[in-house]
Amino acid sequence: MLQACLNGSRTRDFHRLTPLSAADLAADAVAALAAGASELHIHVRGADGAETLAPDMVAQVLDEVRARVPGTPIGLSTHGRIAPGAERLDAVAHWSVLPDYVSVNLIEPEAPEMIRLALSRGIGVEAGLWSADDAERFVALPEARQVLRILIEINEQDEAEGLAAAAAIRKVLARASLDVPALQHGLDATMWPLYRDALMRGMDGRIGLEDGKLLPSGEEAEDNAALIKAALEIARVPPNPVAATGTG
Repeated sequence: MLQACLNGSRTRDFHRLTPLSAADLAADAVAALAAGASELHIHVRGADGAETLAPDMVAQVLDEVRARVPGTPIGLSTHGRIAPGAERLDAVAHWSVLPDYVSVNLIEPEAPEMIRLALSRGIGVEAGLWSADDAERFVALPEARQVLRILIEINEQDEAEGLAAAAAIRKVLARASLDVPALQHGLDATMWPLYRDALMRGMDGRIGLEDGKLLPSGEEAEDNAALIKAALEIARVPPNPVAATGTG
């Protein structure tokens, strides 16, 4: 599965075609799926362009995107920089239109509460793990086996360090024997190395402007669709296991 992460916290200063409005996100969703993406990960923005979990804006974005790409799984971020923990929990509790899933970062103090709230509302959960410590916290949760998938999310910018961090997370997960699907992705300098590593390991991946704007060639991508096309071109070439480092 290849997930398209359309915008994240990026602005138009990062890339001129970063989709922010509901209309922009809907149009980008159509293009990303036409390019070969399977699912969508979106950060909802308010009228001022700032990230929000406000029920009215969530409903507007989900309704508009679903109208253009019906049946496509859509996930939303709940990361901690959007608003304080209690405010985010209250917003999710009052959503009238629900996403298919939300991503929850285990590094955040209220992550267990957010996971329980989402599951109680019938929303799938992507458990975001940035480190082995996050993985240890996650596998200790009673809900660990109930999540939709695990996100191995690598923020390190050195390729070797990023691959090692991912390997450390996978080791914790392997010991826990959760039997939960996993998606692995990097950020900026490690976006393509972590994607190739995920392919080699038979894991799901994600690509999009949230994670980086450069093509494997180093050129700036025209848009999210161009990044998705590049990812699928890589997937058509059998990965070289010798080229990847790290274990687990």
